[in-house]
Amino acid sequence: MIRQYYPILIESLQVVLVLLGGPLLVGWVRMLKCWTQGRRSAGLLQPMRDVTKLFVKETVLAENASWIFRSAPYVVFGATLMAGAIIPVVSADLPLAATADIIALVSIFALARFFTALAGLDTGTAFGGMGTSREMMVSSLAEPAVLMSVFTVSLVSHSTSLSFMVHELTTVQFILRPSLAFALLAFILIAIAETGRIPVDNPSTHLELTMIHEAMLLEYSGRHLALIEWASMMKLFLFASLGIALFLPWGIAGIDDPAMLPIALVAIVIKLGLIGVFIVLVETGLAKMRIFRVAEFLGMAFLLASLGMLSYFILE
Repeated sequence: MIRQYYPILIESLQVVLVLLGGPLLVGWVRMLKCWTQGRRSAGLLQPMRDVTKLFVKETVLAENASWIFRSAPYVVFGATLMAGAIIPVVSADLPLAATADIIALVSIFALARFFTALAGLDTGTAFGGMGTSREMMVSSLAEPAVLMSVFTVSLVSHSTSLSFMVHELTTVQFILRPSLAFALLAFILIAIAETGRIPVDNPSTHLELTMIHEAMLLEYSGRHLALIEWASMMKLFLFASLGIALFLPWGIAGIDDPAMLPIALVAIVIKLGLIGVFIVLVETGLAKMRIFRVAEFLGMAFLLASLGMLSYFILE
């Protein structure tokens, strides 16, 4: 009886893990950054406390805000949570993963970005329009690169289904593939840009001339801002989990293998902890680049992804 409902239980567990894991990962990154800078940290749970505080605050809307501005936070949060139900975080046995592949996953992230950009334009402010134009520039360069990077992995596994890709990569013999190495480097650059981290963007800045993502959120407050901030935290968690599923899937529980679930939970915690260390090392060692250098940054990601696909056909 329990085995019959095992996929549903795993799906529910993963949704809860995504909801809680996003703020915890951001809190871990902030703690490490404070420690490296010799400052006292606010604690691992501070991002969740910030979101909770925003939920109880009053929501203020601009006079000319339309239904797009009011509904965008719910669409962004729902789309991000839907993406979290598709990516194999602790198990490949996900009911929703069978109905969507990597192309659908990229489309879900694009839907969230589309409504965020519309909301930035809806109020007619200068900073909202500036942030939207910059966000669209980044997305126009990042989305082709991420598709090219993921397609390289799909060529190795002969499928675009995330669950099948994880299953194939964990069951075959481990081989160092140049194509996956190039795709991994490209994915790291893309993930930095997609999640708005340094050197592409600074999630903690409010300097008008340097903002990209934050410029579209200046008019939000209360529960609307809480939903968008929570979705942004989950997006960092999801891109880290997607990178793990594509390039380091060992430790993820397989299909009809509930015994591996505790091991999978420990493995994802260790992997995300190491990713947090990597993020802090990058952000403390680099400064934010000029906005016009972002195109070169993402162009390099696309080039690496293209080299990964070419090396697959030439060498493998």
